[in-house]
Amino acid sequence: MTSRAAALSLALLSLAAAGAARAEPRGGTLVGTVTRGPIAPVCAAEQPCDEPAAHVTLVFSHAGRDSARATTDAEGRYRVRLAAGAYSVRRARFVSPDRRLSPHTVRVSGGRLLRLDFAIDTGIR
Repeated sequence: MTSRAAALSLALLSLAAAGAARAEPRGGTLVGTVTRGPIAPVCAAEQPCDEPAAHVTLVFSHAGRDSARATTDAEGRYRVRLAAGAYSVRRARFVSPDRRLSPHTVRVSGGRLLRLDFAIDTGIR
C-alpha cells in the first residue's frame, strides 16, 4: 500500500469514528442524596428536621418513557448514568400529590458529573 493510500484510509477511518461518536449521545452521571422531611410537626434547633430517604427508588423518564432507575442506599445516596437530555423524575412508589419529590426535572449534559440532591415532602405540618 502506498503512503498516499494509507493516509487516505486513515483519514476515512477517522471520519467514520467521528461520525459514530456524534450519532451516539454522550451520557452524564448524576450523584446526590435524597432526604425526607419534615420528620416532626415542630422542628427544634438541636434536632435535624429531615433525614436520609433510605431505599427510595427514583425513576428518570425522557420523552414519556422510563429511561433509568436509581435506588438510594441507607444514607439516602444515589448514582445514575443517563444519556444527555432533559428528564422528569419521580418516586417509583408515589404516595400522593402533596408529597412530591423536588426537584422533579433535571437536564443531563454529556460527559459531566452533576451533583443533584432531592427532597421528599412528608406532609407533616
